Amino acid sequence: MDDPRPGEVQPFREPPAFNVPGAVLALLVAIVGLHLLIEWLPAAAQRDVLFFFALFPLRYEGVVEGLPGGLGAALWTPITYTFLHGGWTHLIVNSVWLLAFGSPIARRFGALRFFLFYFLCGAAGAFLHVTIYPASPMPVVGASAAISGLMGGAARFVFLGDGPLGALGGGQGSGGAPRRSAGILASLTDRRTLIFVGVWIGLNYLFGATALSGALGVTAQVAWEAHLGGFLAGLLLFGLFDPIRYSPSGGPGNVDYGEWLGKDREK
Repeated sequence: MDDPRPGEVQPFREPPAFNVPGAVLALLVAIVGLHLLIEWLPAAAQRDVLFFFALFPLRYEGVVEGLPGGLGAALWTPITYTFLHGGWTHLIVNSVWLLAFGSPIARRFGALRFFLFYFLCGAAGAFLHVTIYPASPMPVVGASAAISGLMGGAARFVFLGDGPLGALGGGQGSGGAPRRSAGILASLTDRRTLIFVGVWIGLNYLFGATALSGALGVTAQVAWEAHLGGFLAGLLLFGLFDPIRYSPSGGPGNVDYGEWLGKDREK
């Protein structure tokens, strides 16, 4: 088909009903597929999967009798624990948040940067949890810390003038990801970002460290410290992965002023 002539109005096309980036879809398929496979395994094999691939803080205290994997497991479990989940409710909740926050991040970063960022945030969550509970024998599973990193990264651009929450600062707001991002200092001094961070930390603490989770029927222990580690990693390290230039005006809400600073980062 020939390209349209200059000035010719192109026909309107409905956006696709299912517009999830391939990287996010592949990750989601892998997580759900592995969960189905593990549920199909006999109980003894499920226990072996847990011992080999879940995060056990006690593993880093030294060689533990009955906990297989050795040095290899100490290296891979900060990544592999993000693929394991404690049940379908845990998996479904994480899948929803992965679609919501993973999609705009993946569109900005591209597949390679997205995967590196996601697993780095998951490993940061694991590191903080192990640091706080170095002798804990309780396994940690779930993608929550990595997804929390996506939320932390999203805080660097959702409040910009053309971001999803840009209307809170007097901007137009939109449903997509803006073409800009805020520097870390501008983000940490922006009232909306600080409120978002404070509310997020407060909710995680309430559900993870108080009796509120039990009152709402949450029986499994919530590793909120791992969530916090992932979130902070995403918030602080976002700029190292983002290929889009910063706002020259300094941050959220003022992105329509001035010219871009610097050159485009490598895509």
